Amino acid sequence: MEAVLGVIALFMIVAVSVGTFLLVKAARAVQRGVERTSVQARRVVEETTLKAKRVQPGPAGQLAALRLELRTSMVDTRHALESGIPADPSLTEALALLERLRAHAHALDDELRLLEREPDRTRLAARLPELRERTGRVTHSADSLRWAAQDRARQFDDDDLAALGRQIEVEAGALRHWVPTDLSEGEGESAGPGQVPGSGQVPGAGWISGAEERGKLR
Repeated sequence: MEAVLGVIALFMIVAVSVGTFLLVKAARAVQRGVERTSVQARRVVEETTLKAKRVQPGPAGQLAALRLELRTSMVDTRHALESGIPADPSLTEALALLERLRAHAHALDDELRLLEREPDRTRLAARLPELRERTGRVTHSADSLRWAAQDRARQFDDDDLAALGRQIEVEAGALRHWVPTDLSEGEGESAGPGQVPGSGQVPGAGWISGAEERGKLR
């Protein structure tokens, strides 16, 4: 009896442990989903705000345009690299370089955001050429990674299509190569059902494909 109770108690402990583990795992998954949704919503709000600000005249609009250019380049490049990694794992190195570049992009974006509240417009206007040059360097580097990944994927597709085309041409040639079998057998016999009169052959039965002929000759 005590052994049975011990087994039941052990089973209940295991069941509670498994249930707790699954509950914690589900809660963490929900939390990650909420955080991901929150980040995406915040990003949409920020991008919408920047698009509205960039049409403003003066340094404020130019700062917003630089921030939007920086953000768009980094996000598009990250998406291109991450989506290409399953088919081309070598893009992992490019993604690691993008992560290093992302640190510089974040620092520059923080500086641009602070300057949006700068009351001295003269000082702000004087800083714009240098900020524009730095933004261009970061976006050019990110764009170069994205363009290289796109060119690499296109080259892979072209090579695969060319190889497939060659295989299809070889197979099409083999399918068109028909060799007549020995037609002497059955000559002079009357045509039976389904046979071509005077040939002693069932239509299509007197010919074998080039692939079959090659197999017989081996």
